[in-house]
Amino acid sequence: MQIGPYRIEPRVVLAPMAGVTDKPFRLLCKRMGAGLAVSEMTISDPRFWNTPKSLRRMDHVGEPDPVSVQIAGTEPRLLAEAARYNVDHGAQIVDINMGCPAKKVCNAWAGSALMRDEALVGRILEAVVGAVDVPVTLKIRTGWDADHRNAPAIARIAQEAGIQALTVHGRTRDQHYTGQAEYGTIARIKADVSMPVIANGDIDSPQRAAQVLRDTGADAVMIGRAAQGRPWIFGEVAHYLATGQLLPPPGVGQVRDILLAHLQALHGFYGEEQGVRIARKHLGWYAKDRAENAAFRAVVNRAQTAQEQLALTAAYFDALEAGVPAALHAAA
Repeated sequence: MQIGPYRIEPRVVLAPMAGVTDKPFRLLCKRMGAGLAVSEMTISDPRFWNTPKSLRRMDHVGEPDPVSVQIAGTEPRLLAEAARYNVDHGAQIVDINMGCPAKKVCNAWAGSALMRDEALVGRILEAVVGAVDVPVTLKIRTGWDADHRNAPAIARIAQEAGIQALTVHGRTRDQHYTGQAEYGTIARIKADVSMPVIANGDIDSPQRAAQVLRDTGADAVMIGRAAQGRPWIFGEVAHYLATGQLLPPPGVGQVRDILLAHLQALHGFYGEEQGVRIARKHLGWYAKDRAENAAFRAVVNRAQTAQEQLALTAAYFDALEAGVPAALHAAA
């Protein structure tokens, strides 16, 4: 898949997820096989660009090319300014969010709420494309609700405005993340436009990724929630698409080493106190399908220092590897 001058290979993309796809997680997923990792949403209002949260979100030092940054907002002029600002701070691809279903985003007529006003969509896309000399991409849903699946119309507007790749989540805004994603709308869009189309929604295995690509004709798949606690899914999908063979799941020792490196990256990026706190959700995701998950969370969530968190995590996975997870109860 080609986006402007950038070859996206393998054609497996990490979805932008607020509070998840920070720099440490993006770097990890790229190392694990993601062909592209899109940043968390950056608000278009310049009043918030110099907050600690925004400055961290705009930190792309050391990220491998291409750096894709997602922006969100509702006013064409502000979104154009946000695009220019992010390009000046390292963005090589600018992605516009019209897919987020969150109330606090949609109540401001941003995210997927924008799909209700096709004329405004056109003005936004033209303003952003005209503001920067890097590729601009767009993420949408199939529509606002079941009676208004206007994604094909939005896709045509996007192509006319110069958007260079389109991601479609196979749900309407009112579905949020419930029910099952449908891919028929994505297939319709792919048949109707010439730009690359990326399929998103419920892609949680190599087999599902291959099936979605076959059924939709899409150029790539985007993975979001399935990568939480499982960043190696990108390598698994890429290997399956290339060979038709499934990789064996990583062993407990491999998962331990991946997680410990992730924790250290979080501690280094956010500082110890905030890094320890942010790491807790990742720890829960990594352990969610493993033995003694509840006991592990009860213990590790008490850790107040990076050293404690690393030591408790290593002990948990060492016990699992040795076949004695009950040893965790002693720590509790």
